[in-house]
Amino acid sequence: MSNFALLLLLLGLMVVGYQAGLYRSRKMATGANAAARMHSRPHHHGSLVALWAAGPALLLVIGWQLFAPGVIESQVAASIEIAQPGINDQALQVALRRIENLAGNRGLVMDAAGWEVTAATNLEAMRKTSAWLLTGLAATLVAIGLLLSLLRMNPSLRARNQVERVLQAGLMLSSAVAILTTIGIVLSMVGETLNFFSFIRPVDFFFGTVWQPVFHVTETSGYGQYGMLPLLGGTLLVAAIALLVSIPIGLLAAIYLAEYAPRWVRNFAKPTLEVLAGIPTIVYGVFALITVGPYLASLGELVGLNIRATSALTAGLVMGIMLIPFISSLSDDIITQVPKSLRDGSLGLGATKSETIRRVVLPAALPGIAGAVLLAGSRAVGETMIVVLAAGNAPVLTANPFEAVSTMTVTIVNQLTGDSDFAGPQSLVAFALGLTLFAITLVLNVVALVIVRRYREQYE
Repeated sequence: MSNFALLLLLLGLMVVGYQAGLYRSRKMATGANAAARMHSRPHHHGSLVALWAAGPALLLVIGWQLFAPGVIESQVAASIEIAQPGINDQALQVALRRIENLAGNRGLVMDAAGWEVTAATNLEAMRKTSAWLLTGLAATLVAIGLLLSLLRMNPSLRARNQVERVLQAGLMLSSAVAILTTIGIVLSMVGETLNFFSFIRPVDFFFGTVWQPVFHVTETSGYGQYGMLPLLGGTLLVAAIALLVSIPIGLLAAIYLAEYAPRWVRNFAKPTLEVLAGIPTIVYGVFALITVGPYLASLGELVGLNIRATSALTAGLVMGIMLIPFISSLSDDIITQVPKSLRDGSLGLGATKSETIRRVVLPAALPGIAGAVLLAGSRAVGETMIVVLAAGNAPVLTANPFEAVSTMTVTIVNQLTGDSDFAGPQSLVAFALGLTLFAITLVLNVVALVIVRRYREQYE
């Protein structure tokens, strides 16, 4: 039985267990034990039976999928070493891949040796045996769990407490997975960054003004120059243009929707505006490349400016359009949360509506709006696809928005494109750039969250 079919079967058994527990608990509450007060409601008993029926089997399936492939591979590797004495580790890995392809019908059998065909046959047989063994053990656990949970059901059983403890453990596990994943990503980048600094000095990386990596290293060329400042300058330039576009438009749209727009306009305009947030960034990049860039270049010719089609201005404008719904939606929610009593007090003192917005509503909502702007800034710093297509990929230190630039995200993509062995600074620099970008966005997000938290504590 395939893993997907087994998981569907377990889900179906959970439904059966829930219905069985629900039926038995209701019968117990209205039967001979009707005088005994039930501690938990019927759906709690049904949920507990469902958890006991499929929970242990599900844990078995997860553990089996984690460890069984390694055990099977070790058995195949042992058979290869018996068939080919003295085989080295590299040749062993190649043989394992060939046998994997043969077992999955992805290789040519006529080109395979006899011992490879035999190993592939054994591999397929071990996988089938493992699948049937897993199915049998899971079915046994389901039967035992279902039987025991139904037998131990009684009016005094604290089913609700047990179900809530399981749910709490699941929530804690989900939080731990998210936290541990973040820690794992950071540690992996830190390790590779330290390897990169064994080739390039940190001072040359963080304060260098020339980005010119050398992919074919010779005795005279060295590893090249890996100054980060041109990439950081391009990243900040594109992000600044994007924020200059998105902040005024997004904030004015939020003020109109929150304070001036009729209800029917708001109900139509806000979802329509937020559609922009659901467009994939690659679509924005193509739009910038084939529409916005040529238009800006032709516009520059009319006014006597040399504007490149792929430039920081092109990428910044399109990225600003992408950030408009982000800022407008957050700012609209923040403005509408300002207490009505502040507006009524200002209007009662004789202020006009516009004066109330400028002098009361916006100052009260300013911390939250600042948090939304910082979150949008972190999004702009980390954007990739728009700048890959529209920025021009020119790693030079310039403040001219009409020229092509390169950003940190574009460089990470370029350095990791193609065959990378992660043995030289040409590939390892991507991890140093990623760690630096992670630190920048982390600082922006932390500052934004602190500001938003203070706002919520003050006006909730």
